[in-house]
Amino acid sequence: MAAQKINEAHEHIAKAEKCLKTSLTKWKPDFDSAASEYAKAAVCFKNAKQYEQAKDAYLKEAEYHTENKTAIEQAGMMMKEQKKMPEAIQYIEKACMMYMENGTPDTAAMALDRAGKLIEPINLEKAVDLYQKAAGVFENEDRLRQAVELLGKASRLLVRLKRLDEAAVALQKEKNMYKEIENFPMCFKKTTAQVLVHLHRGDYVAADKCVRESYSLPGYSGSEDCVAMETLLQGYDEQDEDQVYRVCNSPLLKYMDNDVSTKLILAIKMIAGFSLLP
Repeated sequence: MAAQKINEAHEHIAKAEKCLKTSLTKWKPDFDSAASEYAKAAVCFKNAKQYEQAKDAYLKEAEYHTENKTAIEQAGMMMKEQKKMPEAIQYIEKACMMYMENGTPDTAAMALDRAGKLIEPINLEKAVDLYQKAAGVFENEDRLRQAVELLGKASRLLVRLKRLDEAAVALQKEKNMYKEIENFPMCFKKTTAQVLVHLHRGDYVAADKCVRESYSLPGYSGSEDCVAMETLLQGYDEQDEDQVYRVCNSPLLKYMDNDVSTKLILAIKMIAGFSLLP
């Protein structure tokens, strides 16, 4: 089966090369037909799991069919199949730039999101960069729901990387977007995350400020999130071990995203000078 697909691929390449030739009766190369044949060759190579050759064929398709930006992204996916992630991301980012130039920013943002997911298991820093770029593209298009989702991915990774100053900024931006689209329950959750991040940074004043600013959000004052953060801040300030322990082990915090809760809560306990580990 693989051998047959490889033979078919080479047949398509031969046809493509023929399309590019000129003669006395054919003055111009037929770029569109050549691109089409290279695309067919790429699929054949891909099906035969000959990913390097598939990548080359996709790049040839992109070279002769400049309107087809997906070919370059597909070349990146062939690099991904070979576990060559940095090269894969380079091709996908190049495709994204072309999507933007071609007036299809949504396609660019979705491709950047896919690239972030690909690189996240091996390079968190690059994933943060890609998610933030994708969020920026969606934000420029006033697609705030999509933008804030990607900002959330970046925020969680920034916490995991212990880049807490940047995480605090990203969380504030998330919160502002949720406020703009009037998703106030998510604003409450982001306030909680902000408090945990600021306490991890050892900045009680900034944590307290986040809660006070959130009093203006409809429904926040007196909510479960609000009461928990007020209690946590009071216990932290007064170094009340039992009070902090109760909040840190409440369902509200225990069932938050792991990157934004567990690691931060343990750090908060240590920063506060408590011996709260079970």
